Amino acid sequence: MEKTIKVLAISGSLRQKSSNTALMHAIIALSRENMVFTVYNGLGDLPHFNPDLDVDDGPESVLDLRTRLNEADAVLICTPEYGNGVPGALKNALDWLVSSGQFMNKPTAVVTASPTPMGGDKAHDSILLTLNMINAKIVEGGTMKIPYINLKLNKEGVITDAITEKGLRSLLENLLEACL
Repeated sequence: MEKTIKVLAISGSLRQKSSNTALMHAIIALSRENMVFTVYNGLGDLPHFNPDLDVDDGPESVLDLRTRLNEADAVLICTPEYGNGVPGALKNALDWLVSSGQFMNKPTAVVTASPTPMGGDKAHDSILLTLNMINAKIVEGGTMKIPYINLKLNKEGVITDAITEKGLRSLLENLLEACL
């Protein structure tokens, strides 16, 4: 019997029709049965980071995020790039986790996707810097930049590009392997 791996999935976008949120769900659909995903939808509920509020586990929404991370064996982040960087809501969430330790040695996979030819490269590099600083275990083979996402994911949220799908399946296998 295969070990069940609990993965917290986070989209860096608050937009209802976000291609990154659709991509996150498409990635979940590619996963093995023993990978159980919880989608975190509380990004927009987190208050602006303020160290003065970070006492006794912080506000309730922050405690919820920290609890979900504690319960997860691994994390999958799918994010767009806004203004050549990590979207503010996602960066804010990570700021709440800097001193709390939930990401310490937590196997983490990161996908950035963009309609541009660069695939969100600046956001990708920036989020990896932050995740490394908070000691997340960035999985070898667990990062991916996807340019021209609008040509690789249809309106129904199905991956239509075989090379992208193959890369994402490999990313999932690497995330799973890091947890075993």
